[in-house]
Amino acid sequence: MDNGKLRELFSDKNIGEILFDEPMKNHTSFKIGGPADVLIIPKSEEQLINTVKLCRENKLETYIMGNGSNLLVGDGGMRGVVIKICDGLNNIKVHGNKIYCQAGSLITALSRKAMENSLTGFEFANGIPGTMGGAVTMNAGAYGGEMKDVVISVRVLDMKNNIVEYNNQDMNFRYRASRVVDENLIVLSIEIELKEGNYEEIKAIMKDLTEKRTSKQPLELPSGGSTFKRPTGYYAGKLIDDAGLRGLRHGGAQVSEKHCGFVVNVDNATCKDVLELISVVQKTVRDKFDVDLETEIKIIGED
Repeated sequence: MDNGKLRELFSDKNIGEILFDEPMKNHTSFKIGGPADVLIIPKSEEQLINTVKLCRENKLETYIMGNGSNLLVGDGGMRGVVIKICDGLNNIKVHGNKIYCQAGSLITALSRKAMENSLTGFEFANGIPGTMGGAVTMNAGAYGGEMKDVVISVRVLDMKNNIVEYNNQDMNFRYRASRVVDENLIVLSIEIELKEGNYEEIKAIMKDLTEKRTSKQPLELPSGGSTFKRPTGYYAGKLIDDAGLRGLRHGGAQVSEKHCGFVVNVDNATCKDVLELISVVQKTVRDKFDVDLETEIKIIGED
């Protein structure tokens, strides 16, 4: 569908903010990516569902994103419609030791809310970039904790536009994947269950983890988070370092000197720069250690 027809289709619809030919570099933590034909930011669950239904009825290619913290978007941008679930779908409510949140809620906001209510068990997530919808989709985790440890239910929109609620076991959580990935579901809201704890102790743990992150990870530079998944029996960052690749640069992309598991954007890197650097890293590690590094960042869009 051409740009004119897209503009006509989405005009005067209850679907939220609509941006045409929007540079995706403005919506990813990598600060990389060409224009999306249409980017829509729903401001309510109703608008999100309306948008998805409209796209499906018109057989439009559609991509669902959160705040873009683990995306590498092609320099040619994205065709069809990108739906960004973030502000406007970020309501958080606490009921006893349970917290309900919408899919666009930031993980860090939820961890702060848990601390404020002296609820323990979510400290590991403090500082993980991204939204709760994305975190549940990929079973995000750090420092010994994962979403599967705290999630009790997830409401989703399925491929037939039905709203379905799944419990923890139904979600098929596993390393960086879940039922959401398997069935192309759209997360609407999540409920987690924590335990009563001591505010000062929770605050101290979160402070310690934040210091570990800032001291060991290149948070001062644009990136998509950990570039590679952890290979069984190894650590990606150590393999890359042992292969002599620390600081290796290609165009505007670089293997972080602070943490070799991150590829960072040091000078207006293109997607092509990053992909070519990733390829060099993968080949070198494979040749030296016979270990295949699989990307953890999601690579989408066109060259």
